[in-house]
Amino acid sequence: MSYKIISKFIKDISFEIPNAQTFVMLEKEIPKYNLNFDIKSSRFKENIIEVNTILKLTPNNEVKNKMLVELNMAALVSIEQNLTDKNELEKIVLVKVPQETYPSLYETFVFLFKQAGIKDITIAKEVNFEKLYKEQKSS
Repeated sequence: MSYKIISKFIKDISFEIPNAQTFVMLEKEIPKYNLNFDIKSSRFKENIIEVNTILKLTPNNEVKNKMLVELNMAALVSIEQNLTDKNELEKIVLVKVPQETYPSLYETFVFLFKQAGIKDITIAKEVNFEKLYKEQKSS
């Protein structure tokens, strides 16, 4: 294995239901939201990178009372010194690390909605980051 997740942590949570009307309409309008991922990385130290997997719930134009949901799960990842293949590094950052951190993101997402009083929220328990990576690369 050419990498190891040293630690992961919740870097940022934005969860806002701005008013009662948004709350009341949420269960009806939640299908009009899209689940999006943004993955960013930056060098932390020699051979250690920070990978941020950001989950966003984005409403389409039909949603009148919009809520804000954005979660950022950061992971500190140790990369083997002899890893020089840029494609392999890209795959670690954009596929492997997000796959390993997503279960924690998923649990946090569901927990936030439960605590907000919304029980019937569905989100994909499994996300194919490999497929997302290939789609992004081909576009």
